[in-house]
Amino acid sequence: MRKFLNTGAVVLSIFMMWSCGEGATQQQSQSKVYQSAVVQAEDITVERKFSAAIRGRQDIEIFAQVAGTITKVCVTEGQQVKKGQSLFVIDQIPYDAARKMADANVEAAEAGVATAKLVAESKQKLFDRGVVSAFELQTAQNGYATAKAQLAQAKAAKISADNNYNYTLVKSPADGVVGTIPFRVGALVSPQTPTPLTTVSDNSTMYVYFSMGENTLLDLIYEYGSKQKALSSLSEVSLQLGNGRIYDNKGKVESISGVINPSTGSVSVRAVFANKERILHSGASGNIILPQHYKGVITLPKSATYEIQDQIYVYKVVDGTALSARITVAPYSTVEKYVVLSGITAGDEILTEGVAFVHNGDKVK
Repeated sequence: MRKFLNTGAVVLSIFMMWSCGEGATQQQSQSKVYQSAVVQAEDITVERKFSAAIRGRQDIEIFAQVAGTITKVCVTEGQQVKKGQSLFVIDQIPYDAARKMADANVEAAEAGVATAKLVAESKQKLFDRGVVSAFELQTAQNGYATAKAQLAQAKAAKISADNNYNYTLVKSPADGVVGTIPFRVGALVSPQTPTPLTTVSDNSTMYVYFSMGENTLLDLIYEYGSKQKALSSLSEVSLQLGNGRIYDNKGKVESISGVINPSTGSVSVRAVFANKERILHSGASGNIILPQHYKGVITLPKSATYEIQDQIYVYKVVDGTALSARITVAPYSTVEKYVVLSGITAGDEILTEGVAFVHNGDKVK
């Protein structure tokens, strides 16, 4: 009885093993079902963002050109001013007195010239008659030359005095917006004062500076043939403001620095934006959005790819079999998609889901 039971157990075990093996073989022979898609070429625009600093076309620091106390502040902070508009008045009394003295010195020098000229002409007539010596004639002529030199000096001093008087009225050198005013009426200022009286920012047109990596610059040069051609061919750029809104006016990349910063490996780029509404302010920050246009390229969702040692792969579906294929992608992509440069072509069928569970050579539906 014990032998029968043992034999039966063996037979049952063999039967169970055979049944499990047959089921596993059938399961392995079945194809797994995954979602796939036939890729097609399309046009796509990829946006790249760069941190940017906004500056006025001119940020002009205003310094005093003469020493004295401020007697009047003619503008307020943030005021829009025109070129030549008065900003400050520095005590004019001493400079007005110096100007009047210079005027008097010029008049005296002019009188001296007239007198010396008469003397020189008289001596010339007397010399012609043999009344005076050549020495006396030469002395008179030298006196005339000296008087003319003194007149020239007096006129130069008058110009200097007039300029100093004019400098007491500090004017805006350009159209713009007045910045901070650290000095008030009664403050003593001079050309040696290290702090500017204020800053006038010409913000009719704004410069937006951002940095571009060396590789990005090289990509542009190779794409367009040269840096100059890249500048003329680049699309208009957008500006994202600090609050996240996109500035209404488009900008244009105007210049790219010819020197790569060795510490950062980047170059400085300048874009220019019109600012008629005076929305942009010097010193603000934002993001430059630079569009990159691709025509007739294949795009893939990133979820349809996988990486091995920094190489990107997809699974092509060929006759029901998943075949691994390495692809190269553009250095710039959207958040969800890659732009494919090589590895697959339009009309190829690829798996778009479950790539983490598929192996090369698996049968798929």
